[in-house]
Formats: sequence, C-alpha cells, structure tokens
Amino acid sequence: MFFVVLTKKRLLIISSIVLAIIVIISILFGTGVVGAFNSNKKRLPIYSVEREDKKIAISFDCAWGTDYTDSLLNVMQEKDVKCTFFMVEFWTRKYPDFVKKIDQYGHEIGTHSATHPYMSKLDKKTIIKELESSAKAISDITNKKVELFRAPYGDYNDRLIQTAEEQGLYTIQWSIDSLDWKDISSDEIVKRVTGKIHSGAIILFHNQGLNTAKALPTIIDRLKSDGYQFVSIGELIYKKNYTILPNGTQRQNS
Repeated sequence: MFFVVLTKKRLLIISSIVLAIIVIISILFGTGVVGAFNSNKKRLPIYSVEREDKKIAISFDCAWGTDYTDSLLNVMQEKDVKCTFFMVEFWTRKYPDFVKKIDQYGHEIGTHSATHPYMSKLDKKTIIKELESSAKAISDITNKKVELFRAPYGDYNDRLIQTAEEQGLYTIQWSIDSLDWKDISSDEIVKRVTGKIHSGAIILFHNQGLNTAKALPTIIDRLKSDGYQFVSIGELIYKKNYTILPNGTQRQNS
C-alpha cells in the first residue's frame, strides 16, 4: 500500500515539473507550446520585429485630408527614407493623385480598411468586404498587390486577424506612437520617438499630424546618427517561418 501511494506522489511531482518546464519554455521562447493546451490562444498583429540590425520603420495612417502630405514626402525624399502609408479607401478614392505620388516616390502602401470602422465589431463577411474593397482601390491605382493591413483605432480581435491572414494580409500595429494626432509640439514628438526607439520598431505617424513634418527631420537625423536604418514595414517584417510573442513582437523561427 505504501509503495502505491509513494509512486502516485512521485508521478504527481514529475508531472508538475514537466508542465512547469513547458510553461517556462513557452514564455521565454514564444514557441507556442502552451497553445497546444489552449485552443483559445489570442491572435496578435505585429507590433514590432525582433532584430539586432537597428532597422526600423516609419508608418503614416491616411484618413483625413492631405494638408501636410507633400511636406512629409519632401522630407522623406530629402533624407532618402522609404516608409509605409496605410490608406482608408475613401481617402484613396478622394486623393488618387496623392496615392500615385506616394507610390512613385517609392513608398509602400497598405490598407487601413474601407470605411475606418471598429473592425472587431464586424462579422467575417463584412470584414472581407472592407479588406477586399480597400485593397482593390489601392491596386487599381498602383498596379501593385497590397500585403499590409492596419486596423483602424488599433482595434482588433481573433476573427479580424485570422480573416486578414486568409486574405493574404499581414496585420500591422505599432510599438511607438508619436501621438502626433494629438497635435502636440514637434519637440514633444521628437522626444517621444527618440526616447522609445529600439531595433525593429514600427513608428506610428499620421499624414495629417499638425507638427509631424516639422519633427521628422530631427528624428531621422538623430536616429541615423545612432546607427538606425529606415526601411518599409514590408522589408522589416518576416514573411515566413515566424512566431508572434505575447507582447506582439515578431520573431524569426530558428
């Protein structure tokens, strides 16, 4: 009787140790092992990319107006920086000449939805319509396939991420918010971005930010002097064989 009880205790201890090891490995290395025990594991967009080469990406959301867009493009041209613009369909259709200009300047274009809704509240059929329609509006102008998507308001759920994947889109969030949409001063924008910068960062700006164009030259010069390289998001992210960690960092699988 004593032998049976002792064996059960040992088995319980061994099982507990094994489970603890699995959990620790999953947390540390993002292997998704825990996902085997949790079929409801939350899907995440790409907030940033795990890299050691100091590559970073600037992105602009385009939904309202074009007052400062030429100034932004001039800064990028002068500083020899390529970036990524996310466009809402109604903006794309209202300003086709700007879509062409952004493309001709060599910048990447992704969709920011068709109507700028809270997409976590939409059913799958409506999500597909938002994505397909907005991507087509861009492709009709640029003759290029759209591969990137940013959810309006940064609002997402599992259904949205999965549906975007099925449409061949990588869902992109950000790791640094410039807060330019609050019309803060250029000095404040510079401080926020340079103070939070890290290799693999995705930086959020807006084409209609009041002081964005004024802040960008200083941001670009400072970060370049610190060894950072500016690339489009499509160049920054991994397209295959990757894992997204619980904090939204995309990691290349070994």
